[in-house]
Amino acid sequence: MDLSDWRQKIDSLNMELLKLLNERAKCALAIAAVKKDKNLAIHDPDRERQVLDVVAGENPGPLSDESVRRIFACIIQEHRRLEELTP
Repeated sequence: MDLSDWRQKIDSLNMELLKLLNERAKCALAIAAVKKDKNLAIHDPDRERQVLDVVAGENPGPLSDESVRRIFACIIQEHRRLEELTP
């Protein structure tokens, strides 16, 4: 494959990631509705730590576990922010 082929592959993967991130956001919003209904806090540090531990533990590389943790921490933070902004 040449540079153009690799870039097309990256572009395609970006679109897949975007779709999955938005699907995850919809799940986060549904969870926020349940939490609101049950008067639970949006932020659950124990659950976030569990998610980070699981994804790092399942990481086959080449990304380091720490990189995976940082990426998912950003995803979690943005989805939590979305939950907090939802009435």
